[in-house]
Amino acid sequence: MPLENIPGLRWRLVLTSVLVCGLIFELVKAAQEQRASVGRTVKQSKPKPGRSTNKAAAAKSNTKAKPAATAQTSLTQVLSRGKFRKVGETITVQAGSVLELRCRGKPVQWGVPPYLEEDDDGRLKIVQHERYGVLMLINSTGADTGEYTCYPMYCKNTDCRRDYNKAVKVFVFFQDPQELFVPTSDYYEVIQMRTNWPTVLPCQVTSPEAKVTLQREFPPVEVTVDGSEISFDVKKGFTIHRPQPHHAGELFCVASLGSLRQSSTKYMLIYVNYPLAPPAPVIQASSTSLSVGGNLQVSCTVIGERDVVVEFNWEYPGQQIGRPLYTQESVTAVSQGSAQQQQSQSVLLVDEVRDVDQGTYTCTAGNLQGTKSASTTVKVVTKDKTKRS
Repeated sequence: MPLENIPGLRWRLVLTSVLVCGLIFELVKAAQEQRASVGRTVKQSKPKPGRSTNKAAAAKSNTKAKPAATAQTSLTQVLSRGKFRKVGETITVQAGSVLELRCRGKPVQWGVPPYLEEDDDGRLKIVQHERYGVLMLINSTGADTGEYTCYPMYCKNTDCRRDYNKAVKVFVFFQDPQELFVPTSDYYEVIQMRTNWPTVLPCQVTSPEAKVTLQREFPPVEVTVDGSEISFDVKKGFTIHRPQPHHAGELFCVASLGSLRQSSTKYMLIYVNYPLAPPAPVIQASSTSLSVGGNLQVSCTVIGERDVVVEFNWEYPGQQIGRPLYTQESVTAVSQGSAQQQQSQSVLLVDEVRDVDQGTYTCTAGNLQGTKSASTTVKVVTKDKTKRS
């Protein structure tokens, strides 16, 4: 190789070395950045304790939190600022003072005595806070005595309904030194008693300490309250559990507390023998096939409890042409073993039957419990006027 070319060769070798070093530097840098990127991705995928990393996890967390908000419902009475008392089945408040109840839940609804629902005079205030609802009643009176209920609400999307299984109730007596009975606008009330159906005489008092008796107007006598046939509940009044005819008449309640003695509304009790079930009619025709011109009788019979009124209605083929309805009805006492019952019967009379009287006869019997029907079919045979020789 000529000596003059040696410097150029050295220059090319130096340049090549520089380029190779630069390429190696870039490759190393790229590899380091890739490893760093992978490390950052793994680090972000690890959720921090107590925090959600995506919307699905947040929604799942919220779904679990909703039932917990209404899992327990408690009712407390606010006695004064910062002073509370958990209520039991009943509480007593002096008439004229403020009643403030607080119910835990979000949201809640309140149930109050019918008197307060109908008479909106601004004394009742209901407020929903973040975690509880408040009911406040000012200027209270004996008429406000009754049951107050807190209903936690179960909400799904925008549809909310009361959760009756978790409702909490308290009966509040508003003690009035001048009124022993809860005031009412009725001086006289008629109550219908039904057989085997409890009857309540709502002699509600404003104080649970009042002594209450049941009195009969005529003859004037105190009615025996034995707890079985007749019982008394300070929150409801007197209950006649199995009404009988001898319970009928005019009754009233008398309450006494200390030197105060007062009478309640008078109740006129009317006894109605209420049947246990609808009647079961049995229908029978005097003949299921008869000739034109004959007489037809279709009877509908019901055997049931005594003193129960049964009403009969008929549907018959002659109605279509306006044939009048002729019936005979009767009620007689019958014996079924040792039990005394009654037979109620209606008989449909069709004189001189015609072709139009052929068809279905239906009897519908009804009492206070409902109605039932029975049917039978009658065939009319036409006489052959042509005589064969």
